[in-house]
Amino acid sequence: QVQLVESGGGLVQAGGSLRLSCAASGNIFTINAMGWYRQAPGKQRELVATITSGGSTNYAPSVVGRFTISGNSAKNTVYLLLESLKPEDTAVYYCNAKGNSDLISMEYWGEGTLVTVSS
Repeated sequence: QVQLVESGGGLVQAGGSLRLSCAASGNIFTINAMGWYRQAPGKQRELVATITSGGSTNYAPSVVGRFTISGNSAKNTVYLLLESLKPEDTAVYYCNAKGNSDLISMEYWGEGTLVTVSS
């Protein structure tokens, strides 16, 4: 079994920044991609950014130019640098890891970390 341990959430003023971290641990499986999703009150969970094992990244249009996703494959760790934060970025941010064990696709989620951006 795999656990995703997140850190870095908190309260920040608009225009500020913070860095989220997520480390996958437990039973080893092949991780193909990790990413961050978020869910604001009354909204569906949405993709924020993803990164593949090959380094390809994908961002939601609303965060392009402000957020940066990076990873450390050796540590099975993904980071999200959030800059120029806006109140509308307030949400619970969830770490996600996708991979496979044998020929079975696997997906794991963190418990989420709250990011609150004040005006």
